[in-house]
Amino acid sequence: MLTALSGVAGSFLAPQRSAQPRQRVSQRRLISYTPGMPFAPSGGMGLYYELHGPKAGTAPAIVFAHGAGGNHLSWWQQVPYFSDRYTCLTFDHRGYGQSHDIEGGPGGAAFVDDLRALLDHAGIERATLVAQSLGGWTCLGFTRRHPERVDRLMMCDTHGGLSTPEMDASWGATLALAAALPPGVHPAAGERMHREQPELHFLYVAIAELNSRTREQMLGDIRAAGPTSPSDAGRVNAPVLFIEGAEDIVITPAMIKLAAAHIPGAAVKFVPETGHSVYFERAAVFNGILRDFLEATP
Repeated sequence: MLTALSGVAGSFLAPQRSAQPRQRVSQRRLISYTPGMPFAPSGGMGLYYELHGPKAGTAPAIVFAHGAGGNHLSWWQQVPYFSDRYTCLTFDHRGYGQSHDIEGGPGGAAFVDDLRALLDHAGIERATLVAQSLGGWTCLGFTRRHPERVDRLMMCDTHGGLSTPEMDASWGATLALAAALPPGVHPAAGERMHREQPELHFLYVAIAELNSRTREQMLGDIRAAGPTSPSDAGRVNAPVLFIEGAEDIVITPAMIKLAAAHIPGAAVKFVPETGHSVYFERAAVFNGILRDFLEATP
């Protein structure tokens, strides 16, 4: 599986660039947040995070976990929508955005432990997890290991590393799709966003470029985070919803259907004319689906 994934992911992840540290960008917050140093200690490093909305513990919580092409800024269309009634926590995975991994650090192998440390630090006992792409490895892993802390799990354009021979074989079909993209199109944003919403595509790429992770490091994160077996997926008992762009070429609709079949009671919603980043490309639709999922009776 990892050999196939390495070839495919190399086509999808960010362009090769230096691993030298990047200068931090000034931070502007247009809505309320928890004051103080916004870093949670975890495994010898600090995870950058932001809290928006009601104080932790006074309202239901949503944790947004970004993908390899994003960071905490990726959720700019979700936080203002939900933070009037939910405590919204966004963060940068270690190695992304402003969360700088330690030298020789564990990368993706620590993602689940990092999320636990972050929730402890923020004073959040239970939350709904919203996972985009790479964030699915974090959130599905966390749901498996800490089920008592998960209200619901929303898997956005991700199978979270769930691995079967049939799913692993599906990776190969995505290579041709990636190779056929016109120049300048970010695979995680998609050709339609590039054509119909060029300003949004520009913003997606700009946010992605704030990450200093190299392609090899991103691939290492995926390998280190590890797969989820069908038997482990079958033990997930939280409500699970997969949301998938019908034109996703990174993790295809066929792969999402296969993944959902291994999680008891999991539902799937496909969004037409949308690529790998439904939350970014069709925010109004995404927010409505997440709102209904949050309000549904388990």
